[in-house]
Amino acid sequence: MSARSLFDCFLFDPLRCWLGQLPERPDCEALRALAEHYPVHADNGRRIRFVPPQDDGRIYECRIHESGEVETRPDNWHDFFNALVWLSFPLTKNALSAAHVGAMQAAGEQRGKVRDALTHFDECGMVVLSTNPELLDLLRQFRWQELFVERRAAVRRDMRWVVFGHATYEALLSPFRGLTAKAVLYDADGEWLAMDTERLRAEVDGRLAADIRMARWTRARDLQPVPLLGIPGLTPASECPAFYDDTWQFRSGRRC
Repeated sequence: MSARSLFDCFLFDPLRCWLGQLPERPDCEALRALAEHYPVHADNGRRIRFVPPQDDGRIYECRIHESGEVETRPDNWHDFFNALVWLSFPLTKNALSAAHVGAMQAAGEQRGKVRDALTHFDECGMVVLSTNPELLDLLRQFRWQELFVERRAAVRRDMRWVVFGHATYEALLSPFRGLTAKAVLYDADGEWLAMDTERLRAEVDGRLAADIRMARWTRARDLQPVPLLGIPGLTPASECPAFYDDTWQFRSGRRC
C-alpha cells in the first residue's frame, strides 16, 4: 500500500493540504520549498527553516527558539511529519518551543515533569472536540463500551478528532494494536464541528497555543489517553462490538 493511500485516513486531514503537494516519501528539499512558499515564523520573527542535523552542540529546542531552525533528518518520516505540523499548527509549535526553553533546568539537573508533558503532547498529542459533554466524560472515565459501542452514533455525529503529534502521524502509517494518543479535551459548539478542515485547524491552533502559554498541563498524566483504533471509522474491526472487549487495548483507567 502506498503512502498516498494511507493518507486517506481521516486523521490525516489536518495535513492534507500539504500532503497533496509532496512526494510519497520524506523529501527534505520538497519540505524546504514548501516552507519557502508558505512561510511560518518563530516568536522572534525569524522564519522557520528545516535544516539538516547540526553538530554544534546547541540544544534542539533552543535552536528553534533562537534562530527558527528545525533540525530535520533526511528520508525520515518522523521529522517529515514534524515539519508538516509546524506548517499546520505554527502557533502551537511556537508555544511548545517557548515553554520548553522556559522550563529548562540548570545544567546537570533532571529534565523535569513539565518538559516531559510538553514532549508527550508534541509527539503524541491530539485534540478531541465534542458538543456533548457526556461523551467527553465517558472518554475521561475510560468507559469504552459505553462510548464507542452504545453511543457510537453520537460519537460519529458529535465528536471530532484532530491529531497534532508528529509521532502519532508516523505511527498511523502502520497502525498497531494499542496505538494511543494523549489528548486535550474541549467542549465545542456546533459551529466548531461544522467548520471545514482548514478553519478548524486554525481555531485549534490558536486555542492550543493559548493553553500551552498558560501552562494548562504540567504533567503527562494531565493528558487523556485515547486508544486510536477505537475511534469509529479507523479500522473495520471496530464495527464489531467484541472488538472493545480487548482490555489490554481498552484499559479500565488510572487508579489515581
